[in-house]
Amino acid sequence: MELSESVQKGLQYLADAVHFDLKTFTAFTEVTFGSLISSQSECVLDHPQLKHIDQSILKHSHVATSTFILEGVKQNADKSTISSCLEDVSFDAERIDVFYSSYQNHKRSLEYLLESIGGSPPHITDVLWRLDYCMKNSHVHKVNQPSYLISFHVENDDSGAAWKEVNFNCTMEQLQDLVGKMKDAAKSLEKATQS
Repeated sequence: MELSESVQKGLQYLADAVHFDLKTFTAFTEVTFGSLISSQSECVLDHPQLKHIDQSILKHSHVATSTFILEGVKQNADKSTISSCLEDVSFDAERIDVFYSSYQNHKRSLEYLLESIGGSPPHITDVLWRLDYCMKNSHVHKVNQPSYLISFHVENDDSGAAWKEVNFNCTMEQLQDLVGKMKDAAKSLEKATQS
């Protein structure tokens, strides 16, 4: 795994016994994993065992450790990869064991978390339409107006497994407005991808 200088520096703080003794390191590691998994978990800055640590070092280490954890889970890193990266930033064998133990205990929950984020927003894959002509409304008044029934086939993920249909009814003017807005959106996306 390649780590940015900022992440490496934050992990080096964590490896330094001057800032984090083994007991503090263990508490920090558990709180960091917990904060990634649950929004109700205790904040690193509020943990009683971590109060004596400089807040800027604590924040930097927390961000670096969280980044390292998520990158490791994303790449499905094994023990040798994790150990190698931590050795590069001066972790001793005991700290590596503590970290990897927490990593193993929380890995599955973090995988579920990353899987739930998803890769892309829902997108339209097909459109069906039908023209109806309304001659009278429910009050028996003459209307004589065309009406379009539109059905969008929408996929919710990249695999195309989860899909639904979005159905609506519109007039000619509303349909023209919709088509114009979709063309504008397509042009905006094209410009954004070219930048």
